[in-house]
Amino acid sequence: MLELTAEQLQENWDKLIQLIEDTFEGERKEKLLKMYEHFKDRMMFAPASGQEHFHLCTPGGYVQHILNIVHYSKEFHKIWKENGASVDDYTMEELIFAALHHDLGKVGDLEQDHYIPNPSEWHRKNQGKIYTNNPDLLFMTPPDRGIYILNQFGIKISAIEMLGIKLTDGMYDEGNIQYLKTYAPEKKLKSNMPHILHQADMTTTRIEYEQWVRGDADLIQNEVFKPKEKETKKELEKPKASSTAKDLFDELFGETK
Repeated sequence: MLELTAEQLQENWDKLIQLIEDTFEGERKEKLLKMYEHFKDRMMFAPASGQEHFHLCTPGGYVQHILNIVHYSKEFHKIWKENGASVDDYTMEELIFAALHHDLGKVGDLEQDHYIPNPSEWHRKNQGKIYTNNPDLLFMTPPDRGIYILNQFGIKISAIEMLGIKLTDGMYDEGNIQYLKTYAPEKKLKSNMPHILHQADMTTTRIEYEQWVRGDADLIQNEVFKPKEKETKKELEKPKASSTAKDLFDELFGETK
């Protein structure tokens, strides 16, 4: 299980907030910062997934994954542009906004976490199911819940940002088929941004998976996540039943100051 230290959690959070400060302006930036302040304690400790062999199933994995996909979204934007693809129908702000919020729904709703520590020691130990979905949450897909959360904070989104958030998962989400699997020219996407985001997400999650397999972070290109070599293969200790991701972090890695 890849682990982030308390220092890495704080460093990643600071980089996330700085990214918002540098990318957005005016009222939009103010509302985004307010939203992130609301979710800070939960988001800092949230995992990116619920199973160990998925991507970044660890406290702090969510923020790390978001930083990674922003990085690779920019990289794929350059690749598409350099090879003659159209990238003039969206702005860099729209690309970063969609990358930042494609998984926002995985944080949960305004009050409750999406992922909660799995109370079953057997499933944690034998199947790597470290977290489970919160049964008390009203069911929504992560993209839909993310758009709902943005709405609750009065953060307006453009049509291409909405499509970017919704389609980042590609056809892994069956609801996206009608957008992506069409043979009628008039129904094809009029922007490449969702394709770029999907490629960035696929690349990011694959690299994060290989990190887990290798037990290190050598393949991450943006050098945000560099776990200590001795900690990368640390065996998961027996956690107690916990109510939040932060509790699980404290139980696994000790109290932080």
